[in-house]
Amino acid sequence: MYGRVLYLVAALSAAASPIGAADSAVPIAISGAVADLHRPPEQANLDAQRKPAQMIGFAGVKPRDRVADFMPGNAYFTRILSKVVGPTGKVYAFIPEEEIKNCKPSEIAGSRAIEHDPNYRNVVQLSGPVNQFSAPQKLDVIWTAQNYHDLHDSFLGPADIKSVNKAFFDSLRPGGVLIIIDHAAVAGSGLRDTESLHRIDPSNARREIEGAGFVFEGEIDDLKNHNDDHSRSVFDPAIRGKTDQFVYKFRKPDKAK
Repeated sequence: MYGRVLYLVAALSAAASPIGAADSAVPIAISGAVADLHRPPEQANLDAQRKPAQMIGFAGVKPRDRVADFMPGNAYFTRILSKVVGPTGKVYAFIPEEEIKNCKPSEIAGSRAIEHDPNYRNVVQLSGPVNQFSAPQKLDVIWTAQNYHDLHDSFLGPADIKSVNKAFFDSLRPGGVLIIIDHAAVAGSGLRDTESLHRIDPSNARREIEGAGFVFEGEIDDLKNHNDDHSRSVFDPAIRGKTDQFVYKFRKPDKAK
């Protein structure tokens, strides 16, 4: 219990720091969500490297929002987003059928567990073909962290990237936001390293997403690491948890239909 109290104090202190380039205080809904004592300790211990308060603050997620967490893995962000949007909001955790079929159950165990957790009643599990992502209602935010590169990999088909990005676009309300967090590959490498190193050239990702009609709104540098030379797999112990990552925010134009 004492350790959890120390974590609560540390989380609140960290969440009160500036949000990257936005340079503004984190909203209380976000700081409270990060400090949620129902989060697994092993996930809370990752906060220093994943900086969830800064990420969610940059995205602009707020109470009552409808959010999709695409390929949520072990639900690290799903849990936090659930508490940010609150009881009148909704979080849709979408797991592609191809991921369920081709990956180890442990990779999505956290997402499966949350389905039966009364502390996260506003989370709804969804599944379907990766190319046919959808949600029961128009969304304010679509969130995907450390897995956009996977769309180009064999275990997902690979996915038809144009279909996926169009599905993202169509699922958002006009003015809605798409957040992409992923491991950066060497500039100019395109899709070369998505399967081998689990990285993607940021400019390639941006070009694909803008091709679906999204407008690039900005980025923050909070997860950049200039000591990462981009030559190692993200699972290499020498760089795991410390990769150079890009954080991109795209918006569906207000007049889009």
